[in-house]
Amino acid sequence: MKSPEEKQTELDIRYLRMAGIWAENSYCERRKVGALIVKNQMIISDGYNGTPAGFENVCEDENNVTKPYVLHAEANAITKIARSGNNSEDATLYVTDAPCIECSKLIIQAGIRRVIFNRTYRLEDGINLLKRAGIEVIHIPISE
Repeated sequence: MKSPEEKQTELDIRYLRMAGIWAENSYCERRKVGALIVKNQMIISDGYNGTPAGFENVCEDENNVTKPYVLHAEANAITKIARSGNNSEDATLYVTDAPCIECSKLIIQAGIRRVIFNRTYRLEDGINLLKRAGIEVIHIPISE
């Protein structure tokens, strides 16, 4: 019989794998990132990195530099919540890549209480900010 912690870890891995599949929707070439927001074991929002609605689906310029207006997956998922009848209070964010500092600020303000991510990033300021805010942050490296 599995403990509640083991069951939660299995669930976390499943949702993290689903975020990886969702990342495949991204038109970005350099890095495809996916995010899911889950509350009460229901996916209430999703997002992937890309350009704002109405823009061309090209994330990088001719020098392969990400355009400054590309939205991160977490920001897309959080802003979708604002347009729906849901709220993300006490939800879990599953994201393929460690959140940056800007997305971490949005995560804190959105009331998300747990962040589960797969790939680390060279800068850890986003993760450090989440921890400082008392948000549970778990790195689960999974092969894709």
